[in-house]
Amino acid sequence: MIASIKWAVNHMPKTEDKSLSLMSLEEAEKARAFHKSFPQYDRTPLTALEHMAEFLGLGRLYVKDESYRFGLNAFKVLGGSYAMARFIAKETGRDVSELPYSVLTSEELKKEFGQATFFTATDGNHGRGVAWAANRLGQRAVVHMPKGTTRARLENIAREGAQVDIQELNYDDCVRLAAREAAETPRGVIVQDTAWEGYEEIPSWIMEGYGTMAMEAGEQLKEAGDERPTHVFVQAGVGSLAGAVVGYFANLYADNPPIFVVVEAQAADCLYQGAKAGDGDIRTVGGDMETIMAGLACGEPNTISWDILKNHVKVFISLPDWAAAQGMRMLAAPIKGDAPITSGESGAAPFGALAAIMTMEEYADLKAAIGFDETSRVLVFSTEGDTDPERYKNIVWKGLEK
Repeated sequence: MIASIKWAVNHMPKTEDKSLSLMSLEEAEKARAFHKSFPQYDRTPLTALEHMAEFLGLGRLYVKDESYRFGLNAFKVLGGSYAMARFIAKETGRDVSELPYSVLTSEELKKEFGQATFFTATDGNHGRGVAWAANRLGQRAVVHMPKGTTRARLENIAREGAQVDIQELNYDDCVRLAAREAAETPRGVIVQDTAWEGYEEIPSWIMEGYGTMAMEAGEQLKEAGDERPTHVFVQAGVGSLAGAVVGYFANLYADNPPIFVVVEAQAADCLYQGAKAGDGDIRTVGGDMETIMAGLACGEPNTISWDILKNHVKVFISLPDWAAAQGMRMLAAPIKGDAPITSGESGAAPFGALAAIMTMEEYADLKAAIGFDETSRVLVFSTEGDTDPERYKNIVWKGLEK
């Protein structure tokens, strides 16, 4: 029996919204200036799918395509690199604006700062970004990956010079392992895109790093003639990306914010479970969390992001694998006249949810709850390309779901 999409409309009590300031326009601009100092920097495409929008019954549809980010096929490097720069800035008594790429990679800074070891846990993209940044900045990286991780993702990280392994643990237990090893290692630093009590500064820097992507999308929408989207769909694992995107656009369009929808893998739908409970408290999901959406297989929410999301998100969606796979295929072979997009399993989750909602009668109530009509202008994020090429081919070419 095919699994159904589940959803929860947000009725959680609002908080003081203290975390929203992390994603202010000023903080996003600071991160963007840092990323622009990299020789590899370029804006990733915002692709308008005009014919797909018409097919789905929407006014406009835009896909922010992160498969072009720094040659790494995913957005995650934005957060890891910025957090590492902020850490080095703090350790050397500087502001991050004084540490562009040319300074961070200089012999003078290496002599002053020396070498730290950055520990992290990852399903693939975050660890690759941390490893890539550490490699270029002359630092060490140790990366732990959860069971079920494919060799292709491990090898991508190993090629960046990091110490990397696959543990017989789920993602959240890998995070705990990385944090413990960092605490036991001289000059060890945990660089994780989730936050918990007592560990919030570095995750906040990672979220601010993601603001570069959101800022680019806002600029590109304006250039396309759309002052603001009516709806923003974004995926969530621990929720750091979702909190960053929702936080940035809530600040950018403070007087008239879009409707925000967060999409999770059904096997790891901790944010949906929290929204469904409705009391505002965090819920966690345990076990193996088996899903093709490896980058979203995280069962314990980022506490900072959760504060932003429960104040600003309209609907939380729990997405089965088939919908993500369908999204991958539709983006790879869209309506004639639209540009194809290579979107991986986690990358295609928001579009897969959108396509199912707009084309399947059983989700008419969800469509109504979100408030779609033929004038809706929708922004979705494709956060990765074919980061596991064999799995991508199996799903898109062969019609498999694993």
